Amino acid sequence: MKIRGLIVAAVVFLILSGILYWSEHRKPAEDTAKISADTPPVILKLDESAITKLNLKRKDVEPLVLAKGDSGKWQITEPKLLGADQSTVSGIVSTLASLNSERLVEDKAAELKQYGLDQPGLELDIIEKNNKTQKLLIGDDTPASGAVYAMLAGDSRVFTMSKYMKTSVDKSLNDVRDKRLLTVNTEKISRIELINKSKNQEIEFGRNKDEWQIVKPKPLRADSVQVGELSRKLTDAKIDLSGSDSKDDAPAFVRAIPIATVRVTDESGTQELQVRKSQVGKDKDKYYAKSSAVDGAYKIDSDSGKAVDKSLDDFRNKKLFDFGDNEPNKIELHDGSKTYFLTRNGEDWWSGNGKKMDAGSVQSLISKLRDLNADKFLESGFAQPAIEASVISDDGKRMEKVLLAKSSGGYVARRENESALYQLSSSSVVDLQKAAEQIKAAAAPGK
Repeated sequence: MKIRGLIVAAVVFLILSGILYWSEHRKPAEDTAKISADTPPVILKLDESAITKLNLKRKDVEPLVLAKGDSGKWQITEPKLLGADQSTVSGIVSTLASLNSERLVEDKAAELKQYGLDQPGLELDIIEKNNKTQKLLIGDDTPASGAVYAMLAGDSRVFTMSKYMKTSVDKSLNDVRDKRLLTVNTEKISRIELINKSKNQEIEFGRNKDEWQIVKPKPLRADSVQVGELSRKLTDAKIDLSGSDSKDDAPAFVRAIPIATVRVTDESGTQELQVRKSQVGKDKDKYYAKSSAVDGAYKIDSDSGKAVDKSLDDFRNKKLFDFGDNEPNKIELHDGSKTYFLTRNGEDWWSGNGKKMDAGSVQSLISKLRDLNADKFLESGFAQPAIEASVISDDGKRMEKVLLAKSSGGYVARRENESALYQLSSSSVVDLQKAAEQIKAAAAPGK
């Protein structure tokens, strides 16, 4: 009996083990089939880098043709030759190269009219470098309006795809054209010439790495932030096609008053931008521009127009010292009979007689030196200097000396070896003197 019981138990164990094995191995296959059935089919799967041409056709609209050049840049070739916005075209190509459906509507559609695919509202020819062409047809919105019907020419299947994907590829000429008026590389600009007609000034800026210098009408320190902002706004200046037809802008440009002409040079050459401002009628205070890089004249945004309507002083550096946020290495200040010598060693500051100084009081003086800022620029008025301040920074590579003379309007300052004169308020100099007087020795250890 015991043997029979063991045999029965063994048989039951084997049966249960077999059921468990079958269950565990059968389940993934069922899940895989379910996932496969639930996964929407792919409409298009292409090598994005192999796509070299796009042809977008809409009802009653001229075809829009985009072609990739040997350099890898896209260009509009029809309805007319224009530069293309590389980012926008790349977005279209990326969407088409991996185009997924939401669901398969019909596997073998016989009647396309019900989907708007017999005469589709949008056709896209996608041509690859081997001249293989895929034609995507996009028809009507679905009844729920959350998607559209789509299919490939030569494929009997009808799909739905999201409206977002349609929006991503359904672009007009104005959507894909390069709207920049100057196509220079912002990072590579080496020279900017600004001929301000309203102020009768000619200004030229030269660039050395990230530092800008005024070279005309004479060598002057430039405010690199202001010149950099001019550079950015010039390269950001775009054709404004909102609310009007661009072909109407040429007459408006002719009627407008010249504001400025700008020439911008990078490694590829020099491009010119003429800017004008309308003074009358419905176009009053609107800016228009004509570029050597783009055919035609166009309306531009007011920020771009105002950027070039500035004077020389708007671009000059008003700060007396250039050490900026860098920590100085040495400071020397002479104010009448008072003299201050300070040297930094690591985080510590030391006086000329070897005493360790209170870091907070020294930082207050440094702050006041940084704050010395001109109210305006002068052509004359510098007399006998009353105060002399020197700062050595950048590990001894930058040496700056400023001389300050008393005047009826406050103080007139001059940087050593420079002819430019800066007018300062009395309060800024008084604050500097007070900060110097309040420098004190560091507290003794333990106190």
